Amino acid sequence: GWLFRRVMAYGRQSGDSKRQVILFILCICMCQSRAEILRYSLPEEMERDSFVANIAKDLGVPLSQLAARKARVVSEGNEQPFRLNQNTGVLIAKESLDREEICPQSDTCTLIFKIFFENPLQLIRGEVEIRDVNDNSPVFPEKEMVLKILETASPGSRFPLESAQDKDVGINGLQNYSLGPNPHFSLATGTGKDGVKYVELILQRQLDREEQGEINLLLTATDGGSPPRSGTAQIRIVVLDANDNTPVFDREVYEVRLAENSPPEHLVVRVTAADPDEGSNGEVHYAFTQTSERSRQLFQLNPATGEIRVTGNVDFEEAKNHKMVVKATDGSGLSAHCKVQVEVLDVNDNAPEIALTSLTASIPEDAPPRTVVALFSVRDRDSGDNGRTECLIDGDLPFSLTPTFDNYYELRTNAALDRERMAEYNITITAMDWGTTRLSSQESIFVQISDVNDNSPEFTQEVYTMLVTENNSPMLRIGSINAMDADAGKNARVNYALARQEGKEQPKVSVNAENGDIYILRPLDYEKVRAFEVAVRAADGGSPPLSTQAVLRIVVQDENDNAPVVLHPPSDSSTAAELVPRWAPSGYLVAKVVAVDADMGQNAWLSYELAKATEPGLFRVGLHSGEVRTARAVTERDAPRQRLVVLVRDRGQPPRSATATLTIALVDGFSEAHLRVSEEAPAADPDGPLTLYLIVSLACVSALFLATAVAAVVVKLWRARQSQTETLPTFPPTATESNVGSLPRSYVYDVCFAAGTVNSEFRFLRPLFPCFPAGLPPGPGEQRSSVCSQDEANLGDEGD
Repeated sequence: GWLFRRVMAYGRQSGDSKRQVILFILCICMCQSRAEILRYSLPEEMERDSFVANIAKDLGVPLSQLAARKARVVSEGNEQPFRLNQNTGVLIAKESLDREEICPQSDTCTLIFKIFFENPLQLIRGEVEIRDVNDNSPVFPEKEMVLKILETASPGSRFPLESAQDKDVGINGLQNYSLGPNPHFSLATGTGKDGVKYVELILQRQLDREEQGEINLLLTATDGGSPPRSGTAQIRIVVLDANDNTPVFDREVYEVRLAENSPPEHLVVRVTAADPDEGSNGEVHYAFTQTSERSRQLFQLNPATGEIRVTGNVDFEEAKNHKMVVKATDGSGLSAHCKVQVEVLDVNDNAPEIALTSLTASIPEDAPPRTVVALFSVRDRDSGDNGRTECLIDGDLPFSLTPTFDNYYELRTNAALDRERMAEYNITITAMDWGTTRLSSQESIFVQISDVNDNSPEFTQEVYTMLVTENNSPMLRIGSINAMDADAGKNARVNYALARQEGKEQPKVSVNAENGDIYILRPLDYEKVRAFEVAVRAADGGSPPLSTQAVLRIVVQDENDNAPVVLHPPSDSSTAAELVPRWAPSGYLVAKVVAVDADMGQNAWLSYELAKATEPGLFRVGLHSGEVRTARAVTERDAPRQRLVVLVRDRGQPPRSATATLTIALVDGFSEAHLRVSEEAPAADPDGPLTLYLIVSLACVSALFLATAVAAVVVKLWRARQSQTETLPTFPPTATESNVGSLPRSYVYDVCFAAGTVNSEFRFLRPLFPCFPAGLPPGPGEQRSSVCSQDEANLGDEGD
């Protein structure tokens, strides 16, 4: 509140409203920044799983959010002294904390931790101060200190003593010294520039070796704890005879700079003290005094030469300087002191340390750019440029590093991901310092890309063509379709089905939903359906599912399942006969057998052959045309009535066939032939229903053909009068004409009726005055027509 008022007062004095707004926002940001730092204190030596704080309550976060957002505590360094209970929101200490072990050379001991939340990512800084507990007593380096003092020493002389060491700090640290009652000495305490308390022994009364050659004192060091703790040491004073000179150091303070990691036996400094006395009184010996135990472990002092050499591992990160006191003593016990201050120089001997704080092991492939994948920190225990770090990613990957705060980095995506192109990434992060000899470390992060249903199934073909032979068995498998989906898991599981088509008849095929096998549901008939198409659909198992379609074309193959059907002559034409004049030459066209086959291709190729004849050598049949012609000229010896059986056969496997029966009458004239046929025809049974049907049908057909013949004659006469050219009339194609063959249109028929007949039959006959080939005389009672064309005159010469 005070800060807010001061800021707003400054804004009003400036008279600028815009500046007030800016300062107000700055104030809020500062307050918010302060609010995001949690501070707690905890006494050392607490039991395991001791309560530290209620994080959920202090942050105002519901307990359900702690688990939902994966809240966790991360501390600096490798040790993790705290744990957050997500169920209760309580921060607890995992182990008993010893301040002297955690912060051995620090007056204050603060452990820094960070609380991480995900979804969205949030970081809150926290500090726990480890309060000192008076659990350590002051300790003297030596239980007995020996001082040699000349009996001639004047009162007021000061003699430094070894200081006690107390690992506790503050009020619990060393506070006071006391000396046991005696008539000769008193104590003087003080605090040096480095804050360390020192103690000196002050001579109060002249010594007399002859009166008392040795004096024993008790020195007590006391801390300020409650209750206080203390430590004692014995001081044995040896009174010496007179010695004129004490050792004198050439410098009171030796300042030395020493690089860390210096090798053992490396010379740090050589202290020198001179004593002008002779003999043993001039011999000087050196020793450490008022020096910490750690410094005594790292450095060794040669008592004769005063050389200080390295004996341990000097680490800058452990202690940046070391302070030692060297006492020079001559043979009579007179001594002098000097200080040695060693400044440790940092060497780039620590590689950066990468600590992974948060990692999303799997991210969806449709994650937008700038999605946070991992959060990690980089720490270098060196100082200056040796402790300055930078991070980079090895290789060309769709990820980038973003510095945040306190040496934390976020690993983010910087481009769209595609699992079908790369399903996983092994990201190597390199952290490097800026030292002269640059040190680096690496950390590998494995990130999997989870699948998203972003690919439709793809058929291997746009159109599938499958063949099936007609008359197939039901549920016959004729093939399969296949579709591939580039996704994974259930998103790549493809199911097949027929696409719905409204208004279509019931499908003739089915598809196996799992493997895409195609089955024909029922037998097919090539003569009814030669080919058909259906749409098939492939859908994946994603949510929502994606699908695609392909065309399935079924081609029905013909099977020789239909026998030839004879159209002419009709099967019920036993009463009709073909009339052939006695004068018919070789090659004379008697009739034509017309047949069709409902099959296709080879199964519908028909051939004709004469299976049976009254006179085998008199007639022949065209193999492919079905025309029945005379094989030789008709003679008087030939029987007047001939019966032929023509076999019609297709080329299927196995072949199928049919027969046609022709009755041929050899006549000299039309009337004779017609009467003969009529007399030979059996009488119709007027009572039979079949005969009645035939009579009605024949009457209708007769009337139709009569009308056609009359119309043809009228048209013929009209054209003859118009063109004055005699031509023969032609008939339109009959109802039985097909591509298989029919009678040539150059042949002409007249309608003839037999007078006095009961059945009122009619026949298609040759002209009453037929044309004869050149050189062939007409028969008895016949004459050549004067209107025969040259083509008709040559007709008798035609072969098959």
